[in-house]
This record gives sequence, C-alpha cells and structure tokens, in this order.
Amino acid sequence: MTSASRTGGAAAGQGSARDEVLARIRAARPTEPVRVPRDYHTAPATGTPDAGQADRDRVELLIDRLVDYRATVRRCTPDGVTEALAELLGEVPTVVVPAGVPEGWLSAYPGGIRRDGDPDPLTVADLDAPGLAVLTGCAVAIAETGTLILDGGPDQGRRLLSLVPDHHLCVVRTDQVVGGLPEALARLADPTRPLTLVSGPSATSDIELDRVEGVHGPRRLEVLIVDG
Repeated sequence: MTSASRTGGAAAGQGSARDEVLARIRAARPTEPVRVPRDYHTAPATGTPDAGQADRDRVELLIDRLVDYRATVRRCTPDGVTEALAELLGEVPTVVVPAGVPEGWLSAYPGGIRRDGDPDPLTVADLDAPGLAVLTGCAVAIAETGTLILDGGPDQGRRLLSLVPDHHLCVVRTDQVVGGLPEALARLADPTRPLTLVSGPSATSDIELDRVEGVHGPRRLEVLIVDG
C-alpha cells in the first residue's frame, strides 16, 4: 500500500465517522421547539421596607469583591468627587478622559488633561505613554461578581481607553450598583454595544499559579464609589 492510498483511506474513514456522529446528533435533537425559561430575576429590589438596607448591602458587597480582586476602592459623597479625584490622581502627570466626563470632576486636578474624541481620537501610542492614567465612568456595576461594565457611553468612551493605559480610575455611583448579571443587562441602554467587563486589575496565572498582572489591560485599577 502506498503512502497516498493510506492517506486517502484515513480521510475516507474520518469522513464516515464524522457522518455517523452528525447523524447521531441529528437523531437526538428534539422534534419540538425547546422553551427556555426567562423568569429569572431582572430587577433590583425596590419598594420594599428593607430596600434601603438591600442597596447598602449591594454596595458593601461590591466593595468587598473589588478589594478581593486587588482594586483600590474609595468612597465619597457627590460633593467630594472633585477633591477625591484630585487626591487619587495627585502623582499622575497626565490623565485621559472620554468626551463625556464632566469637566468639574477634574477642576482640582493639577496635571495635564487629554480629552479623547472625534475628530481627534488619541492613538494607541498616546494611550500607552508611561505615567498616563484614564478616568471613566461606568454603565452599571455587579455586586455579586465585583464587575464594572463599560458600554461605550459618553463618560466611558472607546474600549481602547480602558484597555491600553496602565492605570484606570473608574467612578461608580451607588445607584448604578445591582445584584447580579441579569439585573445589569436589563439596565443597559443598548445591550448590543461592545461591552468591557472589568473585575480588578488585569491579571492571569500560569500552570504554577504564578500571578502576572497587566497582561491584557491596566495593572492598576482604582474605583471611586459615589453615594447617590
């Protein structure tokens, strides 16, 4: 038997096995449409006597998760946002902000401010500059998983802004904090937008569980929780 004939025989055998597997899968498929349950919880607990306590519990849970993921968390009142941001960014020479970040947020910040926007979007090289930080808002935050969701809204900007710079500072209002993922998805203005989910600084571990930070995103994540 030649090499060519052996190869052809193996290919024919593989094809037959594939056909058989596919046939079994088709035979196992249900003949009637499958109903997917959609009655899971999609709204926050509001209007109940303990709703206020539930809100506080969600915020505390979010903070606990974020800290566990090695993010730095600070909390302030709406009147304290400007001062808190100035302190958090005190040693940062330049901060990048999306077009929709309120100007008042950085009114006490002494460093340089670069605003990303159209027609002057910053390049990847701009965003990768040493010592640069990015300041964004968020669309919604999930307490159970400690996850911040950015959906490209005006105060969040392009995905590059929160993926390229090594330092990300995110402002989260307490009324943006929900319990779980279904509630978070229900809050999104347009769930078809590209989403960025952030749970702590970028990190990964190899087979020896040696942690490496900053592989696919910022090595430093700071979250400012603003009481709503």
